[in-house]
Amino acid sequence: MNLMMLLEMATSHDPDRAAVSAHDVALTYLEMYGRAGAGASYLRERDYQTVAYLGPNSAAFAVTVFAAAGAGIPFWPLNYRLADDQILSLVDTDERVLVLAHQDSVGVVRACHHDVISVDQWLELTAGGSPPAEWPSDPDLVAVLLNTSGTTSKPKTVVLRHRHLVSYVLGSVEFGSADPADAVAVSVPPYHVAGIVNLLTNIFAGRRIVYLDAFAPGAWLETVRRERVTHAMVVPTMLARIVDELDGTPANVPSLRTLSYGGSRVAAATILQALRLFPGTDFVNAYGLTETSSTIAILSPEDHRSALHSDDEAVRARLASAGRVIPGVEAQIRSADGLLLPAGEAGELWLRGDQVSGEYLATESPLDENGWFPTRDRAHFDSAQFLFIEGRADDTIIRGGENIAPAEIEDVLLQHPAVGEAAVVGAPDEEWGQTIVAFVVLREGADADTEEIRSFVRGKLRTSKTPDRIIERDHLPYTDTGKLIRRVLTAEL
Repeated sequence: MNLMMLLEMATSHDPDRAAVSAHDVALTYLEMYGRAGAGASYLRERDYQTVAYLGPNSAAFAVTVFAAAGAGIPFWPLNYRLADDQILSLVDTDERVLVLAHQDSVGVVRACHHDVISVDQWLELTAGGSPPAEWPSDPDLVAVLLNTSGTTSKPKTVVLRHRHLVSYVLGSVEFGSADPADAVAVSVPPYHVAGIVNLLTNIFAGRRIVYLDAFAPGAWLETVRRERVTHAMVVPTMLARIVDELDGTPANVPSLRTLSYGGSRVAAATILQALRLFPGTDFVNAYGLTETSSTIAILSPEDHRSALHSDDEAVRARLASAGRVIPGVEAQIRSADGLLLPAGEAGELWLRGDQVSGEYLATESPLDENGWFPTRDRAHFDSAQFLFIEGRADDTIIRGGENIAPAEIEDVLLQHPAVGEAAVVGAPDEEWGQTIVAFVVLREGADADTEEIRSFVRGKLRTSKTPDRIIERDHLPYTDTGKLIRRVLTAEL
């Protein structure tokens, strides 16, 4: 059980099918397989213990994932948007590491005393290679190392082994199911778990991958039309920018059959508008974590349509859910003292399954004695087992002994016609323990008094959930993949 097995199977199925295209580089499955073999040989012969990748999406990224698998060493994609000192601190290790870097970052990495070659050099070095004769088969070997976003605490390095990722792929995708004309646009960065699993699942399905090295809504729409993209995945901030770019005009992307979104919460208004602007496209909401090899719950196209057209308020509310847990994954909602909670009651989400890692580098595993992983996400199930994520457990505001989920207040704030973005955090208070502070970004050209916004919330939620303060900002802090960084806002208070 090795990631290289997935590429071998896909190559055997249709060796001349287009596999990856990025800029002026296009590779067939056979060419990818040969380059992965050459890369694996290069890494083994020089006894590297890890191969790191520092750069945007590219054909070199795809080749390196499989080359590392063939060599039996971890692949470690780094956030190329970090400051130089942050990059250097990440690769400050005694291990023998080869860093493949975008040309602009080669000089920075040399300062860390690891071997470094440019992405272009790597593509030249692996050109004309031969498929590997063999590769390590131990499923417990580390396949990928990924740094978490650190939205609520210091980032950690998640360990994903071959058995975790292969289990996810085999349970999620039907082998060779893609039509030869199918193409997927990938704009999520390579250092995000979605970037890894998009590569693996689409290779296994036989779908051509079209890489965008950076996201801009206009360029994304142009790429979908030009490349006749049939599938795409975006994070919520990308989806919101695409909707803004269209400005009420239908998207006109007849080839696009499926658009997946996930990574953080999405405003209901954005989803409703997107469904109308992409009338011929199926929408899928995918919820997962780095520690679970990506997706563990899906809101299907049928679920979207039902929620959009139903007169039942409970069914319409499911548009804000993460959908249902996928086969092969078990889920529980537990109270703070470990009791299982019934449908409708919120607590911490715990997960178990073959794709669930829950392992961190140089840190004790948080898995319990039965292999359950505590996600630190506060959630609940409805009566039909739709999963609703209320936010990080660490974000919960305790005001006068009452647990308050920021997401509930944020959803109401976003219903105000003047509010474009909202974030709610707790501030220390001697009398109440914490008070509620809301940060809002007004829509362009909109004007609203903070007291008016408070009154709007009070009209929809009880007084104890009304923000004590509302602070206007020009923008909110997000990660590159669209996750709100609450700790930045909390620090301001």
